Amino acid sequence: MGRYVLRRLLQMIPVVLGVTVLVFTIMYFTPGDPVKMMLGPDATYDQIVALRDQLGLNDSYFVRLGKFLGNIFLHFDFGESWVYNTPVTTELLNRLPRTLTITALCIVLQVVLGTPLGIIAALDRNGWGDRLGMFIALFGVSMPNFWVALMLVLFFSVKLGWLPPYGLGGIEFYILPCIANAFPGIATQARQTRSSMLEVIRSDYITTARAKGMSEMRILLRHALPNALLPVITVIGNGMGMMLAGTVVIEMIFGIPGVGWYLVGGINSRDYAIVQSSVIFLALAFAAVMLLVDLLYAFIDPRIKARFAGQKRRKHHDWRKQHA
Repeated sequence: MGRYVLRRLLQMIPVVLGVTVLVFTIMYFTPGDPVKMMLGPDATYDQIVALRDQLGLNDSYFVRLGKFLGNIFLHFDFGESWVYNTPVTTELLNRLPRTLTITALCIVLQVVLGTPLGIIAALDRNGWGDRLGMFIALFGVSMPNFWVALMLVLFFSVKLGWLPPYGLGGIEFYILPCIANAFPGIATQARQTRSSMLEVIRSDYITTARAKGMSEMRILLRHALPNALLPVITVIGNGMGMMLAGTVVIEMIFGIPGVGWYLVGGINSRDYAIVQSSVIFLALAFAAVMLLVDLLYAFIDPRIKARFAGQKRRKHHDWRKQHA
């Protein structure tokens, strides 16, 4: 198991490096001059050239890429924002907890609401529970999160006045953003859970359990649900990526100063350091989540356990043969 964990950690290195190079390359070839935006339309040619030299923007692609990678991987320095004149790392670390809070609450909603919805739909196949659950799931998959967010603000904030429409504060400020961002994930979770449950309850061991006189509740909790949830774990990991990406839009709509808000501001002002660092932080968070999902699979999936146990027995057998 230790070798599996080490291999997964090593596989993250080229992923993070590839994302870093890709983001830098995209920003390098993106049209627009950040210096002109910083100095304004009245800046002279000499002022523009001087500031570009000061910021290192006149260097070649490979020189800038080498400096960028060196600062990140050797010094963990993501640079300084040209617009705010503050270290980007400090700003990201201050804003990251808000983004991760929204993402974590969305994952909780996805699991708590989507999983029971899928189970009910599977157990009442072609019934009213199935039809209602799949209608909600189809609606959630079809509607983008920004439209859901606007409708929630219009109804619960403008019309009813129950919840705040934007800003930071208590837990009530997170209710609408989390519901809007989690809605597609809840739908995906429900559809995957239903599909997995239908496949499991048709299995021979479920039929055998019923023939032995087990109650439906015991069959569901002891046999069907644990096996059906194995593929669902992957959906939860992918949902984490969807939630992180969705926070970029959700934070702008609800005025939450998180990483997404910071990223959009950097894009609008052509602040390379903000854009590159924000995307890398989000990519690192997603890679860490997928690593946790893989490790969780290794602990709960008996097939992976059996594979590692078999490898261990073969190595022990080979060692005994060599020393016999």
